[in-house]
Formats: sequence, structure tokens, C-alpha cells
Amino acid sequence: MKEKDVKKIVKNNYGKVAQKKRCSCCGQQSDVDIALSIGYTDDEISLAADANLGLGCGNPVALSNIKQGDVVLDLGSGAGFDAFIAVKKVGSSGKVIGIDFTDEMIKKSRDLAAKYDYKNVEFRLGDIENLPFGNESFDVIISNCVINLAPDKLKVFREAYRVLKNDGRMYVSDIVLLEELSEEQRKNEELITGCVGGALLKDDYLRIISNSGFNYNILNEDKDISRRQYQGINLESLKVKLFKKKLEKN
Repeated sequence: MKEKDVKKIVKNNYGKVAQKKRCSCCGQQSDVDIALSIGYTDDEISLAADANLGLGCGNPVALSNIKQGDVVLDLGSGAGFDAFIAVKKVGSSGKVIGIDFTDEMIKKSRDLAAKYDYKNVEFRLGDIENLPFGNESFDVIISNCVINLAPDKLKVFREAYRVLKNDGRMYVSDIVLLEELSEEQRKNEELITGCVGGALLKDDYLRIISNSGFNYNILNEDKDISRRQYQGINLESLKVKLFKKKLEKN
């Protein structure tokens, strides 16, 4: 399937999700139950319950060590759920910017930011394969179950590397495969938008991270998510911390 076709499928699906139509991977669980099962607390959910659409495969903010004053980028920010949680950590001296390529998600996140009166958060329309930011702009980057949707994952990680400060860090929760899908599964639109059809094998995913310039530490691997949300497909939610490789001194 061509990259432009994949992006069109993803945009159309998540535009519907923004309007509170169920995503294809959510099953029968409620949005709150999904959030609790992947690592969010009741307090975090209550911060912006309207922004919890039952998406994601982890809680990257909980994995991070975001500090007051940090400038944070959320790749694929959706309705703003993770961004709003991060806002509480950066404080009035920091800032959180979310980027998403779905018009409906950007509108929803901006409306919710106004509703909850968050002053130090903004949401921009854009593609995570081509970030509209200058080099070394961010202290922290987070991403929650989004990079698997991008056709060119190496480009995403290279862009993240470019906009991250040299002493910055990136925290990712994402779906990776533990065995290859069939060709039919790869072309299935529900699996594509459900974070499976475009996912990579775990080793390939980690290889791309390294090829983009990052070092990484695996923080957690949730294999049970396969049973809870993905009808037993052999996959896991991989949680990874990324940081820039230090150049050797001559």
C-alpha cells in the first residue's frame, strides 16, 4: 500500500475518533478501563477526562522525568490527553506542544485547552515525519502508540533526533510485532488504524531507533496488551527511553 494511502486511511479514522466514534482497536472496554489498564491513574484521567479517547498503549509521561521548566513535544497528540498531564509537570515556566496531522483532533485539543484554561500548552497541525520546529528545540519528546501509524518510521525518529536538545530524552510507548503479519493483515484497514497493520517487528523497530542516531533503554514490555486489546495477535507494547549518542572526542 502506498504511503499516501496509509496516511489517508489513518486521517479518516482518527477524524472519526475525535468525534467520539470508537476506534477499531478498542474492543468492548470503556475509555477509562483502557486508560487504567495501560498505566494511567484515576487522578491523571480526571485532569482532562474529555481528552481520554481510549487510545494509547502506555503512559509515556509516567515513564518520563519531566521537570518544571521543560519544553515538551508530544508526537501525535490526539485530543491532548498526554499533553495535559505533562502540563502539570512543566509548571508555569515550561511549555508543552502537541502535533497531530488530523484536523479534527487539533480542533478538539485546542477546544479542551481553552475549556481547562491551560495557558502553557499549544497544538499544531503537522506531520511527525516532517516536524515544523528548529533544531534542538525540546527538552523532552513523548509519543504514545503513534509511530507505528507512520509509513516512514526512520524519518520520524530522525526528525525527533533533530529537534531534541543534545541532553534531551524521548519516551515512547508503541506497538511492535513479535511475529510477522500476513500480507492480508498488512492491507487490512482496521488493523492499520488499530496500530497493528503498520507495526514493525520488535528487532526492526529497535534497529531503526539506532539507525536514526539514538541510544535507547527498554523500560517495559507489556505482552498482555495483546489479550486485552488486540484479539491475541502476537505483539507487545514496548516502552523505550531514547537519548542522543555522545560523540567521541578526538
